[in-house]
Amino acid sequence: MYKVDIQVDTKEATAVAARRNREKQRQSRIFNARYRTMGVDVEALKSQVEERKLRENAEKRRDEAFDADRIQSDKIAQMLEDEEQQRKRRLNQALVEFHQQKQQPSTRREWDINNPTALHKELPARVSDDDPRCGPSSMQRFAGESFSGPARQKLLKEQNRRDLEEQRMEREKALADRRYAETVDDKKRIELDLRALELARLEDECRRAKAMAVADFNRAQAAELAEQQRLAQQREQDDNYTEIHNHLTGDILTENPDVAKSLVGPHRMVPYRWKGMTPEQLAAVRKTQEEQCKENQRLREEERQREAEWDRQRHLAARAAMGMEEQEQNFRLQLRKSLDGYNRELAEAQKANLQHLEKEVYSNTPTAHYHLQFNTSSR
Repeated sequence: MYKVDIQVDTKEATAVAARRNREKQRQSRIFNARYRTMGVDVEALKSQVEERKLRENAEKRRDEAFDADRIQSDKIAQMLEDEEQQRKRRLNQALVEFHQQKQQPSTRREWDINNPTALHKELPARVSDDDPRCGPSSMQRFAGESFSGPARQKLLKEQNRRDLEEQRMEREKALADRRYAETVDDKKRIELDLRALELARLEDECRRAKAMAVADFNRAQAAELAEQQRLAQQREQDDNYTEIHNHLTGDILTENPDVAKSLVGPHRMVPYRWKGMTPEQLAAVRKTQEEQCKENQRLREEERQREAEWDRQRHLAARAAMGMEEQEQNFRLQLRKSLDGYNRELAEAQKANLQHLEKEVYSNTPTAHYHLQFNTSSR
């Protein structure tokens, strides 16, 4: 037979080549760890970052242009404001100069009323004391006012001299009156002193007479008082003797027990009259005390026996607890020995299992060629 060349189907070859390209692209995407874990289009992100940077730069340039325009506008507005202020200042200055030059106060209609020198230019209210313009009701001339200055000064000096002379005379008269009054006072004081001396002498005489009378009266009173004291002491001594006799023969010193009985009841006693217990009462008290001592001894003996019983019970409980503790320790020791034997058996079984796995189960160890056959296809 002759060898015949078979033509390759171009459509099938194109399909195979397309599949191979898609497989390569798929492998490049799957085997790329960064692309597989992130799951995003890095190029698209980079382009978005570039676009954002371009947009931010454009906005920054626009803001800078706006800032420059705003600064320029502010400068222009400030210049216009300065020009307006200067124009107002010039206008105000021109207005002030116009007022000073063209509108003087003397050119006004009411200047006669507001003229500050009008009073200096006018005639005075009166030129003399006999001014015909000053009528009865003009009120332009008052008492003490006169244009005749020297004469008025002379009259004033004369009047002052007369006043001073009258004052000097009044002062001298007052001084003479004060001296006369002092003389009269001295004489009256001397007379009063003499009268006081006379009264003091009379008073001394009266005092001596009164003292003598008082002394006599006191002596009489002292004698009477001494007699009264003697009689009082005699009565007090008699009363004391009587009281002593009553005490000696009374119920207090004789210690009568019936005195202490109260009227409220036969079993009650008056505290401040009670003289103590009778022998019968003392014997009853001693008997009661002996009974109480015996009762206390009996109670102490019972308490001692009860304490001894409690000590014996505690000793027995302690011995039982020690025995139980020894049993528990023996049980723990036996349990520990059994656990150690069981753990030893488990360790030997695990060791035998590992040896079986290493020698029989995992005898064929995989090589590097075995691992390279993985991840060779996207499927």
